[in-house]
Amino acid sequence: MGLQDHYVAALKGTILTLTPEAKIVDISHSVKPFNISEAAYYVFSCFKNFPKGTVHVIGVDSEPIVNFGGTDGSFPSILLFEGHYFIANDNGFFGAFLQENKPDGFWRIDDVLSNPRLFLFPTKSMLIPAACQIMKGNEVSTFASPSESFKTAFSITAVIEVNLIKGNVIHIDSYGNLIVNVSKELFERVGKDAPFTIYFRRRDYYIDQISTTYNQVSVGEKVAIFNENNLLEIAINRGANGSGGGAEKLFGVHLGDVIRIEFTPRGSKTTIESLF
Repeated sequence: MGLQDHYVAALKGTILTLTPEAKIVDISHSVKPFNISEAAYYVFSCFKNFPKGTVHVIGVDSEPIVNFGGTDGSFPSILLFEGHYFIANDNGFFGAFLQENKPDGFWRIDDVLSNPRLFLFPTKSMLIPAACQIMKGNEVSTFASPSESFKTAFSITAVIEVNLIKGNVIHIDSYGNLIVNVSKELFERVGKDAPFTIYFRRRDYYIDQISTTYNQVSVGEKVAIFNENNLLEIAINRGANGSGGGAEKLFGVHLGDVIRIEFTPRGSKTTIESLF
């Protein structure tokens, strides 16, 4: 929703009116409009830092769809996962957020689709009131009905080939660091301690080691780490957009671009020339 308009203030004001004791923490108001996968990435990356029982409201693409365009619709819903509640329109967010994980509970919010006025600002009028009911200690089953299924938004996954992982840049943070959809677990499983080279943009842009911290390389040097969410991250040490340029600008890498990780286990190259 951005911060230039009154929308965020209206949401917070509604929360404080319904639940004055609520503690409100902003995750982001800069998700690209209707970008469900980006919203899922943000929330998944930080929800474990909050105490169990936290209620997370995701107001991205929050207007319900009622049998529009031949679909089966999308409805305001509640997910329970690892002791946290997530409230959003069932537009694909829940599946993108959970990935391969299983929910601990899933419900559709009752009695919100019959009032057309609620559709004018559904995050405030549908999602926030449900969140406040949970915060007040009301059982979800008193205002929502159990459901067995939810939608999944399309998200890019890494491709595995023989001695090769093809990942994609799924996020570029404010420093210009590139977040790649290759987990540490996948990297170690495919590579099995073999030497490797990470290629990006052009073959003359590469990294052949994983660092533990940014400062393991010299200032201005490219670096690859596994971040706190165990995803591959490519950065420039002490480089940032706006202060000389981060990895995004210096390498000309964009969201969705392919990152190749080539492994060379012993015996995988048959000639000297094939190493280059």
